[in-house]
Amino acid sequence: MTDAAAPGEVGLNPFAPGYFEDPYAQYRDLRERAPVHHSPLGPWTATRYEDCARILREPSVSVEYRNAGFDPRTAMVEAAGYERSERGRRGILNLDPPDHTRIRRLAQQAFSPRRIEALTDRIQALVDELLDVVEPRGQLDVIANLAFPLPFAVISELLGMPDTDRDEMREWSHTLVKSLEPIVMPDDFPAILDAGDHLVAHVHAAIEAKRREPADDLLSALIAAEEAGDRLSPAELQDQVVLLYLAGHETTVNLIGNATYALLRHPDQLALLQSEPALIANAVDELLRYDSPVQFSRRITLCDLELGGQEIPARSFVFTCLGAANRDPAHFGPTAERLDLRRRDAPHHLSFGGGIHHCLGAVLARAEARAAIGSLVWRFPDLELADPHPPWNGRVVLRGLDALPVRL
Repeated sequence: MTDAAAPGEVGLNPFAPGYFEDPYAQYRDLRERAPVHHSPLGPWTATRYEDCARILREPSVSVEYRNAGFDPRTAMVEAAGYERSERGRRGILNLDPPDHTRIRRLAQQAFSPRRIEALTDRIQALVDELLDVVEPRGQLDVIANLAFPLPFAVISELLGMPDTDRDEMREWSHTLVKSLEPIVMPDDFPAILDAGDHLVAHVHAAIEAKRREPADDLLSALIAAEEAGDRLSPAELQDQVVLLYLAGHETTVNLIGNATYALLRHPDQLALLQSEPALIANAVDELLRYDSPVQFSRRITLCDLELGGQEIPARSFVFTCLGAANRDPAHFGPTAERLDLRRRDAPHHLSFGGGIHHCLGAVLARAEARAAIGSLVWRFPDLELADPHPPWNGRVVLRGLDALPVRL
């Protein structure tokens, strides 16, 4: 078998029936037939663990859109009659060193293992409160009643954000992250731009309030850094807060939802976790590997690059398919497609990315998932699906469920 099929012969097709319910059959086919290929969607795509891990850690790649020879997202926006905003481009996910290094150093202090350890009691208390509310009902929607409110409350408290309408914020963030998709429909642009305006206005109001009355929180610390001079500009401050606010809960929603659904579809593994609570840490990593909440991560080549037998030109977009890499039998062995909570190399997954852009909130996401998933399955030993086919969110990049009704 060759390393790549001829151009146009194979590529990711999110329009195929059943793709959002199970994209992994396509991933398997891509790994076998064209592990590195120029996708019909535009970017180059890598699907094997070794190739994805290399790109994520490769120093000769960029995340800054200005380094791309052609930015399909800008083209789509302009084709729809809108101007491409610079908003968000100063977030650390879109910055290379030295700016990335400088800003990440400021933000990562709030996400150190020691600080997250100090939050564990508060996280557990929030989980208990949420489950106390739904227990008398005998049922819950894991997404609406647990997976969203928990990380949203945690990141809001960590940042020091003011109280807001939770449902309204959920709608804004869920709409705004559509902009991360490789294909955005023109009809979606007005709603995405409107959601962005609302979220930025909310963040701006919070920043101004903290300027007047600083507190012991991350937002106040970032403002202090901005006011210190050249460490953080006003635009950088705004983009960091928006990014942390969104990333601090949006992906964790998918993690908790996807993981719970996977356990309920694998009753043997659910029973194993219920009987051996000490497995929870490794279980969370295996669940991250098995059905990653983030399926793709993009990079831009700064020079011609050989990958998997293919020559990728400079200034090209490369999408690393984390979901495919996480099930690559060349790395995880012949059982890579199975859920195995005892898997020893489960923490090797790429669900948090890699290299200098490894997820800033990985420790926090794991802590929230351990508390939410563990409490749910131990507190309710008869937990079962109320809908065997819950609705998926229809996203290629941020894979998750829109709802997950269960009986307690």
